[in-house]
Amino acid sequence: MTLAAHPPGDDVLLRLRQFARKRALEHCELCGLDLTPDHEHLVEPTSHKLLCACMACSILFDAQHNAKFKRVPHTVRFLENFQLNAAQWGSLRIPIEMAFFFHSSSHGRVIALYPSPAGAIESLLPLDTWDDLVQANPVLQKMDADVVALLVNRVASAQGLQPAQYFLVPIDECYKLVGLIRVHWRGLSGGTEVWREVSAFFNQLKQKSIAHVEAAHA
Repeated sequence: MTLAAHPPGDDVLLRLRQFARKRALEHCELCGLDLTPDHEHLVEPTSHKLLCACMACSILFDAQHNAKFKRVPHTVRFLENFQLNAAQWGSLRIPIEMAFFFHSSSHGRVIALYPSPAGAIESLLPLDTWDDLVQANPVLQKMDADVVALLVNRVASAQGLQPAQYFLVPIDECYKLVGLIRVHWRGLSGGTEVWREVSAFFNQLKQKSIAHVEAAHA
C-alpha cells in the first residue's frame, strides 16, 4: 500500500484552515465583496482548490462546461440501503473507517481521501472496487465531477454501535470534516472531543439531508 500525505504548505492545508477557523469577515475571492457565513464556494478542478465566492460570482460558473471554476452545490443526500460490504471496503485498503471519494476531471479518475490529524491523505491504490460499487449503487453515476463526493462513515459500524453512514455531499463538506478532525485531534486516538465533534458533524449532515433510497441489487 502506498499512501501520500499532502505536505505542509500545500494548498490543501490552506483549504483546511479556511474551514477550521471562524473568521469574523470573509470576502469573495473573485470580486472582494463581503460574505455572509453561509456563502457560496467554487472549486478549481485542476488544483482542487476551494474558493469563497459571493452569489453573483458563483452564478457565473453555474453549469458551465470547461470553465476555470465549478460552483459547489448545496444538496446533501443520505444514501439508504447503500451496498458496500466489509470485503469491498477492505479491498480499498483505507486505514481508517472514514473516507470520501470524488471524480477528478483533471486526473480522469476517482480520487480517495481520508481525514487525519495531518490533513487529507490520498490513497494511491488502484480503486478496482469502484466499478463494482457503481454497479451495485447506480446513484454514484450522478456524482458531478470535482464538486460532489461520496462520504463514508464506518467508525461506529466497525465498533458494532450503529450502521455505517453513506452520503453524497458537496465537496466543501468533506473538507469541513477534515479541518474539524485536524483542529480537535489530541494524542494517538484523537481524544473524546474530536469524536464528539465528528458525531455532531454527521448528525447535522443527516438533519439537512434528503433521503435517497437505492433498491438492493441481486
